[in-house]
Amino acid sequence: MLINIKDRLDEPAIQELLACSVFPDPDRVMETIETYRREPERELYGHESEGEIIGLIGFRLENGGTLTIDHLAVRPDCRGAGFGRGLLLETLELKEPREMVAETDEDAVDFYRSTGFIVVSLGENYPGAERFRCIYRAEE
Repeated sequence: MLINIKDRLDEPAIQELLACSVFPDPDRVMETIETYRREPERELYGHESEGEIIGLIGFRLENGGTLTIDHLAVRPDCRGAGFGRGLLLETLELKEPREMVAETDEDAVDFYRSTGFIVVSLGENYPGAERFRCIYRAEE
């Protein structure tokens, strides 16, 4: 079950999960945390199991019904068990967006593709690193 964790940004476990979804630089992680604090339209939810947050999803829901995923992470020891897919499905159910979009790299593109997202290459936005736009259109 998804729970709102935006008020738990100071917890080390939340910060470690956010670090999994951004360039692992302590300054970048703190910048991401401050963005969630400063911008009320950004939401952050987690999946709790046995009292521990094992995955999180951070997003913005825009007026046109587009949910933009900014961060999606599952604890490394829990990956491959369907928690990432569960975060996406529960977010779809909770927010009922028209579509979900995410930008990602080669490491995560197969996850989005296997979850039903349409994947489009954006080319090398950073030297030597191809980026992808992933789009999931919700059924009516």
